[in-house]
Amino acid sequence: MNSLSGIRILDLSRVLAGPWCTQTLADLGADVIKIERPGTGDDTRTWGPPFLKDAQGADTEAAYYLGTNRNKRSVTCDIAQPAGQALVRELAAHCDVFVENFKVGDMARYGLDYASLKAINPRLVYCSVTGFGQNGPYAERAGYDYAIQGMGGLMSVTGERDDLGGGPQKVGVAVADLMTGMYATVAILAALRHAEKTGEGQQVDMALLDTQVAMLANLGANYLVSGKAPGRAGNAHQNIVPYQVFEVAPAADGSKDHLILAVGNDSQYAKFCAVANIPELATNPLFATNRNRVQNRGQLVPILEAVMKTRSKADWLAALEAAKVPCGAINNLAEVFADPQIAARGMVTEWRHPVKDDLKLVSSPMHLSATPVRTDLPPPLLGQHTEQVLRELLNYSDAKLSELKGGKTI
Repeated sequence: MNSLSGIRILDLSRVLAGPWCTQTLADLGADVIKIERPGTGDDTRTWGPPFLKDAQGADTEAAYYLGTNRNKRSVTCDIAQPAGQALVRELAAHCDVFVENFKVGDMARYGLDYASLKAINPRLVYCSVTGFGQNGPYAERAGYDYAIQGMGGLMSVTGERDDLGGGPQKVGVAVADLMTGMYATVAILAALRHAEKTGEGQQVDMALLDTQVAMLANLGANYLVSGKAPGRAGNAHQNIVPYQVFEVAPAADGSKDHLILAVGNDSQYAKFCAVANIPELATNPLFATNRNRVQNRGQLVPILEAVMKTRSKADWLAALEAAKVPCGAINNLAEVFADPQIAARGMVTEWRHPVKDDLKLVSSPMHLSATPVRTDLPPPLLGQHTEQVLRELLNYSDAKLSELKGGKTI
């Protein structure tokens, strides 16, 4: 038994934000039916390389798709056809949640908007994921993570300082998409709880731009409180010092080496100063409190930069960890997946995929003691479950399936 066993989700989303949401719900036990275009499917199936290769070495699914669609069932359906629209409406009557990320107005043109499906299934939780939401002057625009990171302020605070030759940078993964997917998951669970209590569904309106603004977190609050827009600080923290990347003594091969020092309070700062053999900086009134360290960052950081270069990364990490001063290495992905902590936490799972018996994928990070996440359905092949789902939920006959195939509806 999983946490969401018995919940069925009709998933018309594709690419990342919507599928990330539905993958999370699927991991928790929901039956996610992924509706895809016949012949092509989710755009990310072709977003490679890298691709998963079959026994003959031919490319099959893109790694991008595989990382976002585990524990789902794939049904092909052409919603541009009236017969496809009718099929989706039939399925929606048997589902608890409907997720889509089409542009505003598209679902209404297909007769698949919230009002239309609510008339069929009043308990339905209907989640729309768009770039800018269902209202406002930008509602009809298409929204993409990269542009949203810029519009929502994230790129203005990401990247090296301008006085050091920096400029705006996006984050290395599509965080606006991913966080919108996570917020959508939370909202859907809340709406399901409401539906259980009242018998009434509702529409969940999720926008990438809203999420990006919300996840500015302390920096958004900094601006609203001070009226001053923060700039880029590189790898430094806007509100804590020392909390940044430092260069240390060169690696064994002579290359530059770095580590992260993440001193979060005055007690940790004093411990760091003891480890670094600079105890006088712990009591210096210019630096004794975080408030003063932030105000006098320009004086303190150059001193620490010189000190950090006197010892190797391994030496610093061992000494700082022993003193319980937060710090860390900067790993590439090969080092990440070789890390014993990652192995101990089971953050890589093997799946029996139709193309590869031991497909390795990143695991869900959710560890529930009584209702663990599912690991039974690998990312599906395009249309892999079409007949299964239509027979199971709608009791379609062979003749009906043949008719839909003949009309290229499925």
